[in-house]
Amino acid sequence: MAGKTAVIVGGSLGGLFAANMLHQAGWKVRVLERSGATLAGRGAGIVTHPELFDCLSRASVTVDDTVGVAIPGRVVLDRVGRTILQSDLPQVLTAWGRLYHLLKAALPEDLYRFDSNVKAIEQDSSSVSAVLADGGRETGDLLIGADGIRSTVRALLQPSIKPIYAGYVAWRGMAEESDLTPETHAALFERFAFCLPPGEQMLGYPIAGEDDSVAPGRRRFNYVWYRPADEVGALPDLLTDKSGKCHAEGIPPGLIRADVRDAMSKAAEDILAPQFAEVVLKSRRPFVQPIFDLESPHIAFGRVALLGDAAFVARPHCGMGVTKVGADALELTRALAAHPQSIGDALEAYEAKRVAFGGFIVRHARKLGAYMQAQLKSNAERAAAERYRTPEAVMRETAVPPVA
Repeated sequence: MAGKTAVIVGGSLGGLFAANMLHQAGWKVRVLERSGATLAGRGAGIVTHPELFDCLSRASVTVDDTVGVAIPGRVVLDRVGRTILQSDLPQVLTAWGRLYHLLKAALPEDLYRFDSNVKAIEQDSSSVSAVLADGGRETGDLLIGADGIRSTVRALLQPSIKPIYAGYVAWRGMAEESDLTPETHAALFERFAFCLPPGEQMLGYPIAGEDDSVAPGRRRFNYVWYRPADEVGALPDLLTDKSGKCHAEGIPPGLIRADVRDAMSKAAEDILAPQFAEVVLKSRRPFVQPIFDLESPHIAFGRVALLGDAAFVARPHCGMGVTKVGADALELTRALAAHPQSIGDALEAYEAKRVAFGGFIVRHARKLGAYMQAQLKSNAERAAAERYRTPEAVMRETAVPPVA
């Protein structure tokens, strides 16, 4: 299919993976990003897996020691900061911004267009078009919806499929390595670390710092703090700014109310290991992420394919979100190469493989998050969820590729 054209809606990691892989395969590509400016400042920490490095290489990204921070293993701290469990598990931890920079740099700049809002999709037997809000139109042989959890492409094609709130949120943030005390640095920084206060879960790990630096002293410690929040009361309060506006799809960090941040800081001091409390108190611009499940029964529609979070959203416990989106792009590229005479056949083959895998990942992540979700349920449901609550289970299962 060399020489054919792909219109890619969404310029985040999924869109960039697809654009780079197809560009390397000889396709003409055009990436349409709805934002008016670079996305590099968004996101936080990312756990890597060997499959992700393969996907980066297929996207023409050089993978070396600067891609992230290597750690030797894991540790669980109790409420007073004592180590209660350790294990060896070498991993490389990176940052969303680092991968965005690498993938964006690998793609010719003129193939990426900001401020492009898609309002309609039109297709026939020979082509597909993205109709833009400004009256423009991008036409190609294939359209890829890689526009995230609130996907416009998915909403146009299957409007009944929407994210389902899981009953808890993740507070996320990063503290500068240079701001941490020697004691906290020694306890946390060179490990994937956990703390398990009643009804909650905290984890953290080192990532690259400003300007993607992985030099000691210039890195950051990224944390993810899961806390229950009911959908009717606590969640809307967290997402309401000081003017009274509720940002139902996620509140920008700068609009989080001071009293909400203060309550989060106090809770950190009250229930977390002191090392994790220090990280929270010293983090800059923490943000709150409502946790959702999303499953699409179909991800192929004629000449249109869904990819990444536009198709499936698994809770972050797996640490597989970015690896999955890279694998989606790779499988799509392979399917198109295997069916050079028919995009429809290629997308059917892509759907057959990735719907099954996407559903499996969502179900597995739901099991890992069962304890958090059960905090708003009955005593029996909370007891059943304890299976994934022990320090051993959390350390063994979190951010590790699941086995089918």
